[in-house]
Amino acid sequence: MGRIGRLGVRVYGLAAIALGLVGLAFGDFAAVWQPVPATVPGRTLLAYAVAAALLAAGLAIQWRRTSRLGAVALTALYGLGVLVLHLPRVIAHPISFSPYAGVAEQMALTAGGLFAVALTADLTAVARGRLIKTGEVIFGVCLISFAAAHFVYLPDTAAYVPKWLPPSQTFWAFATGAAHLAAAIAILSGVLARLAARLLTVMFVGFSLLVHIPNLLADHSHFSWAANAINLALIGAAWAMADALDRRDA
Repeated sequence: MGRIGRLGVRVYGLAAIALGLVGLAFGDFAAVWQPVPATVPGRTLLAYAVAAALLAAGLAIQWRRTSRLGAVALTALYGLGVLVLHLPRVIAHPISFSPYAGVAEQMALTAGGLFAVALTADLTAVARGRLIKTGEVIFGVCLISFAAAHFVYLPDTAAYVPKWLPPSQTFWAFATGAAHLAAAIAILSGVLARLAARLLTVMFVGFSLLVHIPNLLADHSHFSWAANAINLALIGAAWAMADALDRRDA
């Protein structure tokens, strides 16, 4: 892995380490992000296995020799989560928005894995370009879903915004939804896509600083730990996308 792209991929891997450690500490799946039914046989053992796999893949990404293997593994793990856990919920509740939002969040992390593979694997320029383009399309579509979630659940989204932040909680809920939509348009169209990816990374970091970390400090629950890990994964995915676009267009 060259100088370009190193930080984004490593943050993406660090998030997998965090998610794995949270799973091992609580002996459970990551709440709404890994909605494994309670009736699944051997559920606790399976939760430990998935957590260990995330931890191992996240660690693998941190070293040059194993970074490609780690990137491929995380792409597969997040993608498998979409197929096994989230798509069945869409099929069962096709007119409900929530299951689609779950698919989008995990697909964005899967796209992050594609960017990580593009930055770590020994690929031809054409193959790397196709992989990055596929990731762009997936991530861009997911951002449309993120924007829609902000608007559909505007009161719920506003409740997450710190009350002290001017001008109002509703303003920032709407503004961040609009920012997701603007980023989606830029990434899907290719117009200012690299800038959009960088600004998106900054926005996700802002979510951590203003929402997720304060929530964790106030409530050390499994949900709060998992939410921080997932948002860190989104930071890493967006950062890896920006780095991948830098490398492709260099």
